[in-house]
Amino acid sequence: MILIIDFGSQFNQLIARRVREHQVYCQIIPPAMLTEEYIREVKPEGIILSGGPSSIYGQDSPKVNPFIFNGEVPVLGICYGLQFMVHALGGKVQRSEKREYGFAELSISTHSDLFQGIDQKTQCWMSHGDSISELPKGFTITASTDNTRVAAASNPEKNLYGLQFHPEVDHTLMGREILSNFLFRICSCKQNWTMKSFAQNTIEDIRKTIGDKKAILGLSGGVDSSVAALLIHKAIGKNLTCIYVDNGLMRKNESKILKETLTRHLDMNIRFVNAADDFLTPLKDVTDPEKKRKIIGNVFINVFDKEASRIKDAEFLGQGTLYPDIIESQSAFGGPSDVIKSHHNVGGLPENMKLKLVEPLKYLFKDEVRQLGAEIGLPDDLVWRQPFPGPGLGIRIMGAITRERLDVLREADAVLLDEIKKAGYYKKVWQSFAVLLPIKSVGVMGDQRTYENTIVIRAVTSKDAMTADWAKLPYEVLGRISNRIINEVNGVNRVTYDITSKPPGTIEWE
Repeated sequence: MILIIDFGSQFNQLIARRVREHQVYCQIIPPAMLTEEYIREVKPEGIILSGGPSSIYGQDSPKVNPFIFNGEVPVLGICYGLQFMVHALGGKVQRSEKREYGFAELSISTHSDLFQGIDQKTQCWMSHGDSISELPKGFTITASTDNTRVAAASNPEKNLYGLQFHPEVDHTLMGREILSNFLFRICSCKQNWTMKSFAQNTIEDIRKTIGDKKAILGLSGGVDSSVAALLIHKAIGKNLTCIYVDNGLMRKNESKILKETLTRHLDMNIRFVNAADDFLTPLKDVTDPEKKRKIIGNVFINVFDKEASRIKDAEFLGQGTLYPDIIESQSAFGGPSDVIKSHHNVGGLPENMKLKLVEPLKYLFKDEVRQLGAEIGLPDDLVWRQPFPGPGLGIRIMGAITRERLDVLREADAVLLDEIKKAGYYKKVWQSFAVLLPIKSVGVMGDQRTYENTIVIRAVTSKDAMTADWAKLPYEVLGRISNRIINEVNGVNRVTYDITSKPPGTIEWE
């Protein structure tokens, strides 16, 4: 067990991902949860203090009880986590003359267990405005950069280690090795957390939670809801009823295809509900992205309440909520992270919801969910289906949602996916989809002036959706997609390609 303290970094979930890549279990908790009683209860092998946007001298800067620095449990502070450690132990942190953000060359100066096997000079990723000006007693500098004298420091006698840079991001070339040294050389962890053990433990937990009661689950056909459904089904069998809701915001022929796939491969109780009017009516003239998500979330629950009333004794609602859903929708586990956007199954849930939530995937990233799906026997075409948001095309139409605009987007999206699959890129990219903009542009088609819609193509590569880069699709593929959309989709005369990474953008446009 490794405890990761959420000090507010948008990427603290990546720390958890890196820890689990080494087959070590971890939990992310808010600072207030880290008490002496909790430490005695969970007996962690180590504690990692995450980075964060705060200054240590800020009025509301996050803090933990300094008792964790007594040497009994190894502690690794990252960025703000290191600064908090230094400040709490009597060192000094000050505002830097020059903010350091981006790539930097790390020079390792002192032998340390944390840097075993690491090149003396290596690339790291910095993101900080404050710097350490004076270390506490017992600490030594172990690495520096040109702009940061204390890029790493340690007090091995107290099992205290700190990094001013971020080992969890891919930009730090030896970041995985550094974290591995902390887990195994310093914390003496064992590699005993696997998808097989996670599946077994989760199924047993679900069985204990639900007992002989009945549950329902919103089945979209995506990998998240499908894996969640199969886990719950393995725990409680026919006491689970899956409900597929056609919200009128699905892709072309998706409901038909999913119905055939799900009924053929999954031996479950599945009900198919056509609720398009229930969603589209309250969405009329709504353009604000957050309002769209809230409306879709509320209608979704209302539809479920209506269906649940037909299922005697249904008390639980299963969902495929993931780690990224939680961290982007709210402060992770009560910590200080900023809200990026609300997800339909997190921020959109009404307070008076009648059903109790069961979220067996809420500690997992998308790639881990795929591994889990394969482990428990989910069909390959479902395991590798590209992510599709719960609000569907509703958040890929910028501006007002109408049936006519949905039809335009469906046709364009169908062309895009067809060409992506033909080119062999469907599994190579994380997501590929079309976006309809609320603007029109002038064009010339058939010697006539046109004034029609603009479609944006979005394709990204990613490992966990926490960060993403735009996919470098071949020009000829982009050309075929553009030509087909303009020629085959009525009402479109311009196609553009989104080359924005995450950050600063998000994968979805809304």
